Amino acid sequence: MSTQIVILAAGMGSRLGRSLPKPLTELSDGRTIMQQQFDNIHAAFGADAKVTIVVGYKLEHIVEAFPDADFVYNEEYDQTNTSKSLLRALRAGGSGGTLWMNGDVVFDPEALRRAAKLVARDQSFVTVNTAKVSDEEVKYTTDAEGFIKELSKTVKGGLGEAVGINYIASHQKAALVRQLARVGDQDYFERGLELAIEQDGVRIEPVDISDLYAVEVDFAEDLERANLFV
Repeated sequence: MSTQIVILAAGMGSRLGRSLPKPLTELSDGRTIMQQQFDNIHAAFGADAKVTIVVGYKLEHIVEAFPDADFVYNEEYDQTNTSKSLLRALRAGGSGGTLWMNGDVVFDPEALRRAAKLVARDQSFVTVNTAKVSDEEVKYTTDAEGFIKELSKTVKGGLGEAVGINYIASHQKAALVRQLARVGDQDYFERGLELAIEQDGVRIEPVDISDLYAVEVDFAEDLERANLFV
């Protein structure tokens, strides 16, 4: 079984105020956000690692920029959230596990090299940052054994923030697909993970990358912060 690698890039990204899809935003080193992600993927998993991009808004620009990728189209990109984009990608993938990331995250290459160890043993995980816990971000708590218990923006007493780089093991993928199909169109994929934990007993490990940089670019100030690292 081979690992499916997915970048979620269907959204309109209107908060950043750019004409192109947000993943094509240029960084200070001349690369786009998505090119930085591709470079990190290839550094961790090899130059031949195949990437599937979920596209929607102005998809032709992403297809032109990354012609060697595989593509899944979310035709309801303006009406649905990341739960439905991920659902489409999982249904299009094979029987192996799936590693996925939001298409607007600029992150340290070491994050995927660290995560690759869990991918190799087919262990589901969510990467987290315990250095800060902002109200508007997806937060998490853990159970007595240290696995993820709650995962949403409304979590109280969160231990940290989810970074947006995740993996679902091959034997747990069906449960996640089922839950993503059930959640609302405007739900984030984290809701599907939370239900899979609660109702299907899926065990997801938090991978702490607080010592590394990972910036979700929503606003101009986020882009400025990301440019400090690249």
